[in-house]
Amino acid sequence: MSSRGLTPRMRPLSARKSAVLSVLDIGTTKVACLIARLMPAEASDTLRGRTHRCKILGIGHQRSRGIKAGAVVDMDEAENAIRLAVDAAERMAGVQVESVIVNLSGGRLGSQLFHANVSVGGRAVSEHDVQRVLEAAASRTEQQGRALLHSLPTGFSLDSTRGIRDPRGMIGDELGADMHVVSCDSAAARNLMLAIERCHLDVEALVSTPYAAGLSALVDDEAEMGAALVDMGGGTTTIGVFSGGHLTHVDAVAVGGNHVTMDIARGLTIRVSDAERLKTLYGSCISSPSDERETISVAQVGEDGEHPIHVPKSHLVRIIRPRVEEILELVRDRLQAAGFAPQAGRRLVLTGGAAQLTGLPEAARRIISNQVRVGRPLGIQGLPESAKSPAFSAAVGLLVYPQVAGIEHFEPRRRVVMQSTGTDGYMSRMGRWLRESF
Repeated sequence: MSSRGLTPRMRPLSARKSAVLSVLDIGTTKVACLIARLMPAEASDTLRGRTHRCKILGIGHQRSRGIKAGAVVDMDEAENAIRLAVDAAERMAGVQVESVIVNLSGGRLGSQLFHANVSVGGRAVSEHDVQRVLEAAASRTEQQGRALLHSLPTGFSLDSTRGIRDPRGMIGDELGADMHVVSCDSAAARNLMLAIERCHLDVEALVSTPYAAGLSALVDDEAEMGAALVDMGGGTTTIGVFSGGHLTHVDAVAVGGNHVTMDIARGLTIRVSDAERLKTLYGSCISSPSDERETISVAQVGEDGEHPIHVPKSHLVRIIRPRVEEILELVRDRLQAAGFAPQAGRRLVLTGGAAQLTGLPEAARRIISNQVRVGRPLGIQGLPESAKSPAFSAAVGLLVYPQVAGIEHFEPRRRVVMQSTGTDGYMSRMGRWLRESF
């Protein structure tokens, strides 16, 4: 099976249709299922890419099992966690889920840029020419052992003019297109899809986590002027760079909030569940003058069972801080290696569950960029308070994805139709137009 055909392609959502969609956010820490009704909406200035309003009908989340660094490591455990999350969302929404849109954080997410040119011969560029140049760029994206997640046109050129948004109707000799391709290890994609299919669910689309989180947490000006979105999960930290309104780069490092928890558990000799609680209640990566005076009670595990001890809060900060700085330095180095050193005014948006740690924005300002904010899911109705946090940005972004799926360009479907029937007949074209328009 070619890497191109491995992941499913989502049919774009008609701007005039309502739909009920189900999404599944499978992370290292939690599995969340959201069921929402999407209703056609008026265009908005702040969230320009969106054609629909989202209203949450059902939500279910469950502690993740069988997932490590965003990839499936135990099929039975993963399947069980998915079933429980979907079941809870179905009960709340009163609907049965048959297919889901899913995100992917593991499997060594990576980006490549492709460019292709076609001759136009001095006439006005037509829709057909645009399709030809996009097909030429998409045809070069096949890679061994990698599954294609996104194939996004980021801009066109006409002769020596670059950065053209829509070349149709313009006159020139040579039309060029830039294509940004996001891929992951095909084994990681295949196993994630298998875990979902074992729950008798179809996978409608696989979306990279940083793209999903960006669709939900960025406002349009940020995606336009240039922003790096960092989704800090439990087992992975994924990075998406947006500029000119497009996703232009993705990357991931296999370190996240769970590593901070493990450091606390080892440093204080306590259970992992207690370490997670301490991190959530008292954790910080910046020290304050009162830290030496403030003490925390922890139950240490020894040979003779548990015995409580009191440690100053400053001790907890000293354990957390180096790991958080390590994650932020890795992100900074990845951004610099990709040529996205923080320019003046380049904004950094932190999201994901681990972004809620006290002092994280200050640490990011010191290490990466002076413009930092914490991103939460925007423009969604019916989210319970507990889900309005950065931890749900990627899950909500999966509901936005079908509204923008139409801009992606993979191998042309038309050619497949013609190969199978010998014709792309009038009736089949008419049928397709009817399906996509109404």
